Amino acid sequence: MAQECSGDQPFGEPATSEIATSEIATSEIATREPLLAELLPGQQILGWRQEQLAKGGQSSDLDWLLDLGGGLRWQELQLLHLNPGRQVALSRSLDGLAALWDRHLQSAEPLQYLVGLCPWRDLQLEVAPGVLIPRQETELLVECALGLMGGRGPALWADLGTGSGCLALALARAWPGSRGFAVEQSPEAIAIATGNLQAPREGPMASVELLLGSWWEPLQPFWGQLELVVSNPPYIPSAVWAALDPVVRDHEPAGALDGGRDGLDAIRSIGQGAAKALALGGWLLLEHHHDQSLAVQGLLMDAGLEQVRSYRDLEGIQRFAAARRPPAAGFEGLQP
Repeated sequence: MAQECSGDQPFGEPATSEIATSEIATSEIATREPLLAELLPGQQILGWRQEQLAKGGQSSDLDWLLDLGGGLRWQELQLLHLNPGRQVALSRSLDGLAALWDRHLQSAEPLQYLVGLCPWRDLQLEVAPGVLIPRQETELLVECALGLMGGRGPALWADLGTGSGCLALALARAWPGSRGFAVEQSPEAIAIATGNLQAPREGPMASVELLLGSWWEPLQPFWGQLELVVSNPPYIPSAVWAALDPVVRDHEPAGALDGGRDGLDAIRSIGQGAAKALALGGWLLLEHHHDQSLAVQGLLMDAGLEQVRSYRDLEGIQRFAAARRPPAAGFEGLQP
């Protein structure tokens, strides 16, 4: 039976806009303008906003650009509609923001990449070409992990295919007394994840070691010791990936999306190595495609794992699967 990661309450509504990724020359990204000293009247900003929307695009995306790219929070923007004479300081000029908006409309390049930032969970992550932009539903993978561990954190855990490092960072903050590994086979993604995991953070967080390689292989010295392993692997079937909107297909890194003919290539590899790599009683937690729940559960059982279960995403669809390496006889193990 599918479960909710929180155990008792349904999750919130899904995001209505999902922006894809693209390769952008760093020198062309206008993200380093100095903080403006001048104040702009709200009426001027509102007028500029209408001019930009007349070119095309979604108002929610433009408001996101004003927020993350210009420093004008959504709540402050709403206040301008009530008090257009209010003065506002932006962190980027209106001309600079307009240039980013034009580029987004012309090429479908993601605003997250143009600005270089992506809000996710309670984090603000750096993103750049070569990494999948973290999605809202993947936030629930963190909640599922916390639920599986109950009131305690694992001594040793890993994130397979870390990408931007979002999952590894969230778990490191949740379990500051633990030790984590973030595995990634893309050097470009490793560079981005390194920046996110090494950036100054408030409060303690676990030590996380980044490892370059494919799935379980870089973790071989720690096989049999990993109490929890999470992964958001590529899981879209190749034919489905080829038919995706060009905004996604032409800009997202294919290696982070295309999961092979049936979308299960990466999940098979991860499942097949789990019985050796996990600690006795250790948990594997995966994200998968919306129609793969039964297939993934079957793969995990065939791999010798037990207590297989599924969890629902923001829309109530079975999107996550967990399974446990059997504990030794008489071993209490980790409790869900």
